[in-house]
Amino acid sequence: MKTFRRILLAIAAATVAVPALPAFAQSDFPTKPIKIIVPYPAGGLSDFQVRAVAEPLGKLLGQSIIVDNRPGASAGIGTQVVATSPADGYTLVFVNNGFVITPLVNKTTMYDPVKDFAPVSVVSTSPMVLVVNSEVPATDVPSFIAYAKAQPGGVEYGSAGTASFGHMATALFSQATGLKMTHIPYKGEAPMSLALRTGEVKTLITTPSPQIMGAVKEGKLRLLGVASSKPAPLLPGVKQISDTVPGFTAEVWFGLFAPKGTPPDVIAKLNAALVKVLATQDIKDKFATVGATAESNAPAIYGKMVREESARWADLIAKTGIKAE
Repeated sequence: MKTFRRILLAIAAATVAVPALPAFAQSDFPTKPIKIIVPYPAGGLSDFQVRAVAEPLGKLLGQSIIVDNRPGASAGIGTQVVATSPADGYTLVFVNNGFVITPLVNKTTMYDPVKDFAPVSVVSTSPMVLVVNSEVPATDVPSFIAYAKAQPGGVEYGSAGTASFGHMATALFSQATGLKMTHIPYKGEAPMSLALRTGEVKTLITTPSPQIMGAVKEGKLRLLGVASSKPAPLLPGVKQISDTVPGFTAEVWFGLFAPKGTPPDVIAKLNAALVKVLATQDIKDKFATVGATAESNAPAIYGKMVREESARWADLIAKTGIKAE
Protein backbone atom coordinates (compact mmCIF):
# COMPACT_ATOMS: atom_id res chain seq x y z
CA MET A 1 0.00 0.00 0.00
CA LYS A 2 2.84 2.37 0.92
CA THR A 3 4.57 1.54 -2.34
CA PHE A 4 1.39 2.34 -4.32
CA ARG A 5 1.02 5.64 -2.41
CA ARG A 6 4.63 6.56 -3.22
CA ILE A 7 3.96 5.90 -6.92
CA LEU A 8 0.89 8.15 -6.88
CA LEU A 9 2.82 10.94 -5.15
CA ALA A 10 5.66 10.61 -7.66
CA ILE A 11 3.22 10.88 -10.57
CA ALA A 12 1.56 13.92 -9.02
CA ALA A 13 4.92 15.61 -8.45
CA ALA A 14 5.98 14.94 -12.00
CA THR A 15 2.72 16.38 -13.31
CA VAL A 16 3.23 19.59 -11.32
CA ALA A 17 6.85 19.84 -12.47
CA VAL A 18 6.01 19.72 -16.18
CA PRO A 19 5.56 23.31 -17.43
CA ALA A 20 2.23 24.04 -19.07
CA LEU A 21 2.54 24.41 -22.82
CA PRO A 22 0.78 27.32 -24.55
CA ALA A 23 -2.64 26.21 -25.70
CA PHE A 24 -2.00 27.24 -29.27
CA ALA A 25 1.80 27.16 -29.55
CA GLN A 26 2.83 27.23 -33.20
CA SER A 27 6.62 27.25 -33.14
CA ASP A 28 6.67 25.85 -36.68
CA PHE A 29 4.56 28.71 -38.07
CA PRO A 30 4.07 29.20 -40.96
CA THR A 31 3.53 25.86 -42.70
CA LYS A 32 1.31 27.15 -45.52
CA PRO A 33 0.73 30.37 -47.51
CA ILE A 34 -0.43 33.47 -45.64
CA LYS A 35 -3.27 35.59 -46.95
CA ILE A 36 -3.28 39.36 -46.46
CA ILE A 37 -6.67 40.89 -47.15
CA VAL A 38 -6.63 44.48 -48.41
CA PRO A 39 -10.12 45.94 -47.88
CA TYR A 40 -9.57 48.55 -50.59
CA PRO A 41 -9.55 48.40 -54.40
CA ALA A 42 -6.47 47.21 -56.28
CA GLY A 43 -4.11 49.93 -57.44
CA GLY A 44 -4.48 52.20 -54.42
CA LEU A 45 -1.88 53.25 -51.87
CA SER A 46 -2.69 50.35 -49.52
CA ASP A 47 -2.47 47.86 -52.36
CA PHE A 48 0.86 49.32 -53.52
CA GLN A 49 2.44 49.06 -50.09
CA VAL A 50 1.29 45.56 -49.21
CA ARG A 51 2.38 44.19 -52.57
CA ALA A 52 5.78 45.85 -52.12
CA VAL A 53 6.38 43.98 -48.85
CA ALA A 54 4.65 40.70 -49.78
CA GLU A 55 7.51 39.07 -51.68
CA PRO A 56 10.38 39.86 -49.27
CA LEU A 57 8.13 39.04 -46.30
CA GLY A 58 7.27 35.68 -47.83
CA LYS A 59 10.93 34.88 -48.39
CA LEU A 60 11.77 35.56 -44.75
CA LEU A 61 8.85 33.46 -43.49
CA GLY A 62 9.42 30.66 -45.99
CA GLN A 63 5.89 30.77 -47.39
CA SER A 64 4.18 32.72 -50.16
CA ILE A 65 2.06 35.75 -49.30
CA ILE A 66 -1.27 36.00 -51.11
CA VAL A 67 -2.74 39.51 -51.47
CA ASP A 68 -6.53 39.47 -51.62
CA ASN A 69 -8.41 42.72 -52.38
CA ARG A 70 -11.87 42.80 -50.74
CA PRO A 71 -13.18 46.40 -51.08
CA GLY A 72 -16.59 47.64 -50.05
CA ALA A 73 -18.56 49.24 -47.19
CA SER A 74 -15.75 51.69 -46.34
CA ALA A 75 -13.32 48.78 -45.97
CA GLY A 76 -15.77 47.00 -43.67
CA ILE A 77 -16.29 43.92 -45.85
CA GLY A 78 -12.68 42.76 -46.02
CA THR A 79 -11.96 43.79 -42.44
CA GLN A 80 -14.92 41.81 -41.12
CA VAL A 81 -13.71 38.71 -43.00
CA VAL A 82 -10.48 38.80 -41.00
CA ALA A 83 -12.25 39.54 -37.71
CA THR A 84 -14.14 36.25 -38.05
CA SER A 85 -11.25 34.19 -39.48
CA PRO A 86 -9.38 31.53 -37.47
CA ALA A 87 -6.87 33.11 -35.10
CA ASP A 88 -3.90 31.20 -36.48
CA GLY A 89 -1.90 33.90 -38.30
CA TYR A 90 -2.78 32.71 -41.81
CA THR A 91 -5.35 35.44 -42.52
CA LEU A 92 -4.32 39.05 -41.89
CA VAL A 93 -5.67 42.46 -42.84
CA PHE A 94 -3.79 45.53 -44.09
CA VAL A 95 -5.55 48.75 -43.09
CA ASN A 96 -5.15 52.47 -42.49
CA ASN A 97 -6.70 54.98 -40.05
CA GLY A 98 -10.14 54.29 -41.50
CA PHE A 99 -9.95 50.99 -39.60
CA VAL A 100 -10.40 53.03 -36.40
CA ILE A 101 -12.67 55.79 -37.73
CA THR A 102 -15.28 53.74 -39.63
CA PRO A 103 -16.81 52.00 -36.59
CA LEU A 104 -17.09 55.39 -34.85
CA VAL A 105 -19.08 57.08 -37.64
CA ASN A 106 -21.02 54.08 -38.91
CA LYS A 107 -22.82 52.13 -36.22
CA THR A 108 -23.63 49.29 -38.64
CA THR A 109 -19.95 48.34 -38.83
CA MET A 110 -19.59 44.75 -37.64
CA TYR A 111 -16.13 44.91 -36.04
CA ASP A 112 -14.34 46.59 -33.15
CA PRO A 113 -10.73 47.59 -33.96
CA VAL A 114 -9.58 47.05 -30.38
CA LYS A 115 -11.60 44.00 -29.28
CA ASP A 116 -11.56 41.95 -32.50
CA PHE A 117 -7.93 42.26 -33.67
CA ALA A 118 -4.36 41.61 -32.59
CA PRO A 119 -1.89 44.26 -33.85
CA VAL A 120 1.22 43.04 -35.68
CA SER A 121 3.00 46.26 -36.64
CA VAL A 122 2.55 49.62 -38.26
CA VAL A 123 4.02 49.54 -41.79
CA SER A 124 4.19 53.17 -42.86
CA THR A 125 3.23 56.69 -41.91
CA SER A 126 2.49 59.72 -44.02
CA PRO A 127 1.86 63.09 -42.37
CA MET A 128 -0.98 65.21 -43.65
CA VAL A 129 -0.16 68.64 -45.07
CA LEU A 130 -2.01 71.95 -45.03
CA VAL A 131 -2.26 73.38 -48.54
CA VAL A 132 -4.14 76.38 -49.91
CA ASN A 133 -5.13 77.73 -53.30
CA SER A 134 -2.43 80.04 -54.64
CA GLU A 135 -4.85 83.00 -54.49
CA VAL A 136 -5.08 82.74 -50.70
CA PRO A 137 -2.78 85.43 -49.26
CA ALA A 138 -1.07 83.17 -46.72
CA THR A 139 2.48 81.86 -46.70
CA ASP A 140 2.49 79.96 -43.42
CA VAL A 141 0.13 78.61 -40.77
CA PRO A 142 -0.09 81.80 -38.65
CA SER A 143 -0.95 83.97 -41.68
CA PHE A 144 -3.54 81.42 -42.83
CA ILE A 145 -5.23 81.48 -39.44
CA ALA A 146 -5.28 85.30 -39.55
CA TYR A 147 -6.72 85.22 -43.08
CA ALA A 148 -9.42 82.69 -42.15
CA LYS A 149 -10.46 84.67 -39.08
CA ALA A 150 -10.88 87.77 -41.24
CA GLN A 151 -13.39 86.07 -43.56
CA PRO A 152 -16.96 86.91 -42.47
CA GLY A 153 -18.33 83.61 -43.79
CA GLY A 154 -15.29 81.56 -42.86
CA VAL A 155 -13.41 79.44 -45.41
CA GLU A 156 -14.42 76.38 -47.40
CA TYR A 157 -12.32 73.26 -47.21
CA GLY A 158 -12.55 70.08 -49.22
CA SER A 159 -12.07 66.41 -48.49
CA ALA A 160 -12.24 63.09 -50.32
CA GLY A 161 -15.59 62.38 -48.64
CA THR A 162 -17.62 62.74 -45.47
CA ALA A 163 -15.85 61.10 -42.51
CA SER A 164 -12.68 60.63 -44.59
CA PHE A 165 -9.44 61.15 -42.73
CA GLY A 166 -8.97 64.53 -44.42
CA HIS A 167 -12.41 65.59 -43.20
CA MET A 168 -11.64 64.44 -39.68
CA ALA A 169 -8.21 66.09 -39.63
CA THR A 170 -9.50 69.45 -40.89
CA ALA A 171 -12.42 69.38 -38.44
CA LEU A 172 -9.86 68.80 -35.67
CA PHE A 173 -7.79 71.75 -36.98
CA SER A 174 -10.90 73.95 -37.06
CA GLN A 175 -11.74 72.99 -33.50
CA ALA A 176 -8.18 73.55 -32.26
CA THR A 177 -7.90 77.01 -33.87
CA GLY A 178 -11.46 78.21 -33.38
CA LEU A 179 -11.80 78.88 -37.11
CA LYS A 180 -15.13 78.88 -38.92
CA MET A 181 -14.65 76.36 -41.74
CA THR A 182 -17.25 74.86 -44.08
CA HIS A 183 -16.78 71.29 -45.25
CA ILE A 184 -17.37 70.42 -48.92
CA PRO A 185 -17.00 66.68 -49.57
CA TYR A 186 -15.95 65.26 -52.94
CA LYS A 187 -15.96 61.74 -54.31
CA GLY A 188 -12.27 60.97 -54.08
CA GLU A 189 -8.92 62.71 -54.23
CA ALA A 190 -8.98 63.74 -57.90
CA PRO A 191 -12.10 65.97 -57.77
CA MET A 192 -11.03 67.26 -54.35
CA SER A 193 -7.63 68.33 -55.70
CA LEU A 194 -9.23 69.94 -58.74
CA ALA A 195 -11.60 71.93 -56.52
CA LEU A 196 -8.65 73.35 -54.61
CA ARG A 197 -6.71 74.25 -57.75
CA THR A 198 -9.70 76.09 -59.24
CA GLY A 199 -10.47 77.91 -55.98
CA GLU A 200 -13.80 76.19 -55.39
CA VAL A 201 -12.43 75.49 -51.92
CA LYS A 202 -9.66 77.45 -50.25
CA THR A 203 -7.79 74.76 -48.35
CA LEU A 204 -7.21 71.08 -47.68
CA ILE A 205 -5.50 69.00 -45.07
CA THR A 206 -4.51 65.99 -47.09
CA THR A 207 -1.75 63.51 -47.84
CA PRO A 208 1.28 64.77 -49.79
CA SER A 209 0.27 62.77 -52.86
CA PRO A 210 2.07 63.16 -56.21
CA GLN A 211 -0.93 65.14 -57.49
CA ILE A 212 -0.88 67.59 -54.58
CA MET A 213 2.89 68.01 -54.49
CA GLY A 214 2.99 68.37 -58.27
CA ALA A 215 0.51 71.25 -58.07
CA VAL A 216 2.63 72.82 -55.32
CA LYS A 217 5.72 72.69 -57.56
CA GLU A 218 3.72 74.24 -60.41
CA GLY A 219 2.70 77.12 -58.15
CA LYS A 220 -1.02 76.28 -58.33
CA LEU A 221 -1.11 75.39 -54.64
CA ARG A 222 0.88 76.60 -51.64
CA LEU A 223 2.16 74.26 -48.94
CA LEU A 224 1.91 75.89 -45.50
CA GLY A 225 2.72 73.17 -43.00
CA VAL A 226 2.97 69.51 -42.15
CA ALA A 227 0.87 67.78 -39.45
CA SER A 228 3.58 65.45 -38.18
CA SER A 229 4.65 64.94 -34.58
CA LYS A 230 8.29 65.44 -35.60
CA PRO A 231 10.09 66.90 -38.65
CA ALA A 232 8.99 64.98 -41.75
CA PRO A 233 12.00 63.45 -43.56
CA LEU A 234 10.23 63.50 -46.93
CA LEU A 235 9.31 67.19 -46.54
CA PRO A 236 12.57 68.82 -45.44
CA GLY A 237 12.26 72.41 -44.32
CA VAL A 238 8.45 72.38 -44.08
CA LYS A 239 7.34 73.70 -40.69
CA GLN A 240 5.12 71.66 -38.42
CA ILE A 241 1.57 72.88 -37.84
CA SER A 242 2.10 72.10 -34.15
CA ASP A 243 4.58 75.00 -33.99
CA THR A 244 1.51 77.25 -34.26
CA VAL A 245 -1.25 74.91 -33.02
CA PRO A 246 0.30 73.04 -30.06
CA GLY A 247 -0.33 69.31 -30.06
CA PHE A 248 -1.95 69.21 -33.49
CA THR A 249 -0.96 66.12 -35.49
CA ALA A 250 -2.65 64.16 -38.25
CA GLU A 251 -0.72 61.30 -39.77
CA VAL A 252 -2.01 58.57 -42.03
CA TRP A 253 -0.73 55.16 -41.01
CA PHE A 254 -0.95 51.76 -42.64
CA GLY A 255 -0.46 48.52 -40.75
CA LEU A 256 -1.06 44.83 -40.32
CA PHE A 257 -3.51 43.10 -37.97
CA ALA A 258 -4.44 39.50 -37.18
CA PRO A 259 -7.66 38.20 -35.61
CA LYS A 260 -7.88 38.56 -31.84
CA GLY A 261 -6.56 35.48 -30.06
CA THR A 262 -3.75 34.79 -32.53
CA PRO A 263 -0.93 33.14 -30.49
CA PRO A 264 1.73 35.59 -29.27
CA ASP A 265 4.54 33.52 -30.80
CA VAL A 266 2.87 33.77 -34.22
CA ILE A 267 2.45 37.54 -33.84
CA ALA A 268 6.09 37.77 -32.77
CA LYS A 269 7.29 35.90 -35.88
CA LEU A 270 5.21 38.07 -38.19
CA ASN A 271 6.41 41.22 -36.46
CA ALA A 272 10.10 40.22 -36.56
CA ALA A 273 9.94 39.45 -40.28
CA LEU A 274 8.07 42.65 -41.05
CA VAL A 275 10.56 44.75 -39.07
CA LYS A 276 13.42 43.34 -41.19
CA VAL A 277 11.61 43.97 -44.47
CA LEU A 278 10.68 47.55 -43.59
CA ALA A 279 14.28 48.33 -42.62
CA THR A 280 15.57 47.58 -46.12
CA GLN A 281 16.52 50.48 -48.35
CA ASP A 282 14.56 49.04 -51.24
CA ILE A 283 11.27 49.25 -49.34
CA LYS A 284 12.11 52.69 -47.93
CA ASP A 285 12.74 53.96 -51.46
CA LYS A 286 9.55 52.42 -52.85
CA PHE A 287 7.42 53.92 -50.09
CA ALA A 288 9.05 57.33 -50.51
CA THR A 289 7.76 57.50 -54.10
CA VAL A 290 4.21 57.69 -52.71
CA GLY A 291 5.02 60.06 -49.84
CA ALA A 292 5.15 57.38 -47.15
CA THR A 293 7.86 56.54 -44.63
CA ALA A 294 8.46 52.85 -43.95
CA GLU A 295 8.19 52.28 -40.20
CA SER A 296 7.60 49.45 -37.75
CA ASN A 297 6.85 49.04 -34.06
CA ALA A 298 6.12 46.41 -31.43
CA PRO A 299 2.61 44.92 -31.27
CA ALA A 300 1.99 46.38 -27.82
CA ILE A 301 2.99 49.87 -28.98
CA TYR A 302 0.81 49.58 -32.06
CA GLY A 303 -2.13 48.45 -29.94
CA LYS A 304 -1.68 51.45 -27.64
CA MET A 305 -1.56 53.75 -30.67
CA VAL A 306 -4.86 52.36 -31.98
CA ARG A 307 -6.58 52.73 -28.61
CA GLU A 308 -5.42 56.32 -28.23
CA GLU A 309 -6.46 57.24 -31.76
CA SER A 310 -9.87 55.65 -31.28
CA ALA A 311 -10.42 57.77 -28.17
CA ARG A 312 -9.20 60.90 -29.95
CA TRP A 313 -11.56 60.59 -32.91
CA ALA A 314 -14.46 59.47 -30.72
CA ASP A 315 -14.10 62.73 -28.79
CA LEU A 316 -14.08 64.79 -32.02
CA ILE A 317 -17.12 62.94 -33.38
CA ALA A 318 -19.02 63.51 -30.15
CA LYS A 319 -18.32 67.24 -30.38
CA THR A 320 -18.98 67.69 -34.10
CA GLY A 321 -21.61 65.06 -34.87
CA ILE A 322 -19.72 63.79 -37.93
CA LYS A 323 -21.44 60.77 -39.45
CA ALA A 324 -20.76 58.55 -42.45
CA GLU A 325 -22.79 59.27 -45.58
